[in-house]
Amino acid sequence: MKIYTKTGDDGTTGLLAPGRVGKDCPRIEAYGTVDELNAALGVARASKLDAVSDLVVAQIQDDLFVVGSALADPSPEGRFYHAVHGERVARLEQEIDRLDTELPPLTQFILPGGTLGAAQLHLGRTICRRAERQVIRLMHQPGEHVAHEILVYLNRLSDLLFVLARAVNHRAGVTDTPWGGLG
Repeated sequence: MKIYTKTGDDGTTGLLAPGRVGKDCPRIEAYGTVDELNAALGVARASKLDAVSDLVVAQIQDDLFVVGSALADPSPEGRFYHAVHGERVARLEQEIDRLDTELPPLTQFILPGGTLGAAQLHLGRTICRRAERQVIRLMHQPGEHVAHEILVYLNRLSDLLFVLARAVNHRAGVTDTPWGGLG
């Protein structure tokens, strides 16, 4: 099988539904950004995260394929539309709570950075926030349907990526850099 089909040469692509849409439509922007987030997390994993963090990120990458599939399925009756379930959100929340127990309390804003892996997780967090904004934009489009659980998952995932970046730094003995303020 060839990797190129030439069907997108006109600027359109297919969804998990009949017909084609422009590659610049809000749905493609949303799941394209989820794909970008997945690639950024792959870079974070390539930076040699600690074993526990690597397992967490590997599970997130798997989840992001499910999120992308759900976004690519515009029909509420579609096979993948409801693929993101509350159990995935609950797993993220449990991981946030677990990581919070090993971290010093956060008393001020911190700058993204520290170890290479933590910095890449912070970058992933910002891409996740962009994906979340694009999903919201898609939800506001007349005639478009998006399962609400996708939005909840992305919101919670950005929180997890923040806490996970802090944990990666903490485990490496690297102190987060506090923001100096407006001074």
